[in-house]
Amino acid sequence: RDLPFLFYLSGRDDPVTEISLKTHSNSRELKSAVDKIVQKGGLSNVGKALSYINKQYFSDANGNRGGAPNVAVVLVDGWPTDKVEEASRLARESGINIFFVTIEGPDDNEKQNLVEANFVDKAVCRTNGFFSLPVASWFALRKTVQPLVKRVCDTDRLVCSKTCLNANDIAFVIDGSSSVGTGNFRTVLQFVANVTREFEISDTDTRVGAVQYTYEQRLEFAFGQYNHKAELLNAIKRINYWSGGTSTGAAITYAAEQLFSKSKPNKRKIMIVITDGRSYDDVREPALAVHGQGERSTPKESERQGGFCQIWSSQAGTVSSYLQT
Repeated sequence: RDLPFLFYLSGRDDPVTEISLKTHSNSRELKSAVDKIVQKGGLSNVGKALSYINKQYFSDANGNRGGAPNVAVVLVDGWPTDKVEEASRLARESGINIFFVTIEGPDDNEKQNLVEANFVDKAVCRTNGFFSLPVASWFALRKTVQPLVKRVCDTDRLVCSKTCLNANDIAFVIDGSSSVGTGNFRTVLQFVANVTREFEISDTDTRVGAVQYTYEQRLEFAFGQYNHKAELLNAIKRINYWSGGTSTGAAITYAAEQLFSKSKPNKRKIMIVITDGRSYDDVREPALAVHGQGERSTPKESERQGGFCQIWSSQAGTVSSYLQT
């Protein structure tokens, strides 16, 4: 099968290409080239290195193969001397799967010296341990080779950079009008819970917020209020049915102000509006306004950009798209 390319980048103050993707065509030549790499010294600017490979490395001109996964294995001695979160997010969204191997990471006393706390969790796709390998010492690094190779070759799991399971802020805007009814409202909450279960929930992965609306709006819980999946699912279950009219447009505006105004810049912003019928107020203008703030696109734009967010009408049995990232 088509395996990921291997490349080498020196980790000094400014990144320098040591071995490009198309320089060597067999393992013997590659091993010889690796043996000749000379340590440069300097700072451990991992964020700068990730930006470098994202902008200049994985292109057809530089030898990238369209059918092969793009993988960056980052080896860090201790901790980075610059921030990695934003550079990692952009690299993942470009289709690069990032693995972090940290050798002799910071102990409790050294963590105060970190430029960016929890830098590994912020750099990799998910915090479940698949994309990160802590190594106790340089002597133990050899034992990491086989586990790392096994993960890199597991192409079924190298999809994190291509899915919406990265860093998201997801807002559920839930119709609580009288026409919904208590039974259907519980069904809606089950739907919200089922969607939520598909995401890694934490401050660095996906955060979920919820708004219920009738003629008025109510913030049920904000982004980051519940950073553990079990707590979040319990909070969804505890949402009480409100009952009233249907002002979907006002609810979209309210959710944007109450939730996305506090969203982190590195998060993909997704608003999912669930309603059972026609709104008494205008929906299109609030939706376009939110779109202009970066929380949405039209359906065709959704296909191009890779994410989506929709207004789902149970009464019509169809999906009408208004909002997205």
